[in-house]
Amino acid sequence: MAMTSPSSPTPTEDYLALVRRKRLYGAILVALFVVLMASGFNLAEGRNAGGFFEGLHRIFDFPAEIFSEAFTNWRNMPAHLVSFLPSLLETLNIAAVSTLIGAVLGMFLAFLSTRGLAKWPALIPVFRRSMDIMRAVPEIVIALVLIFLLGVGPVPAMIAIAFHTTGALGKLFSEAAENVDFKPVEGLASVGGSWLQRVWFGVVPQVAPNWSSYALLRFEINIRASAILGFVGAGGIGYDLKTALQWGMGKYDQVVVIFALLFITIMIVDHMSDRARERLVKGGQIA
Repeated sequence: MAMTSPSSPTPTEDYLALVRRKRLYGAILVALFVVLMASGFNLAEGRNAGGFFEGLHRIFDFPAEIFSEAFTNWRNMPAHLVSFLPSLLETLNIAAVSTLIGAVLGMFLAFLSTRGLAKWPALIPVFRRSMDIMRAVPEIVIALVLIFLLGVGPVPAMIAIAFHTTGALGKLFSEAAENVDFKPVEGLASVGGSWLQRVWFGVVPQVAPNWSSYALLRFEINIRASAILGFVGAGGIGYDLKTALQWGMGKYDQVVVIFALLFITIMIVDHMSDRARERLVKGGQIA
């Protein structure tokens, strides 16, 4: 039996050394982060027209001006609620269509980039890098390019959000598919099942709850994204909000109504999708 050398570190010493190294690396990363934040703040402060701390006491001046005017013109708000409903529906349609398209395309990319399921294993890195590119490009950048090519309207917003959603959901779908039980897939292969049959009957039933949960969560995110893209001319209620803010005084009651509509809509969708995700993943009942 081999004897341990007296000079060899014990397992406890190895563990303590590993902990010290992790703490050292963590301290270095925190220090680097603080330095970068401080230098970035100083750079931004130098480029501002005014100072951050000098203007900090006025941070609530603009919101106070908006709400005071809205309080004065509160009688106009019910009419504004009705007038902005079509724009809100357009925003919801943009989010729903882009989520559906992104989920379908993400599903195909997930199957093509999942180890053990890919039809062309050699192309897995290609599909994975494609999804990385889709996630890396912000929706607003894609929308600005498409608005230049196609003009203002909801179509550029839908394409931009669907492009980003494809990359995001494709990544999540692929991770879920990699953790499935491959015994049904192997059983289907043993009886001559095609690649599509193995995927559809062996994998989809296992991942459907998680995939549906991810898609619902992405729908919530896309509602916010479609509202933001309205600021660059991509239609929806965001465009109405931009117009009201640009007019300034005299339109602030409309700004409050639009914010209220967005807040209520997002709150309702978040609540409904949370309950639906809970039922899909955990098998609970929606109250």
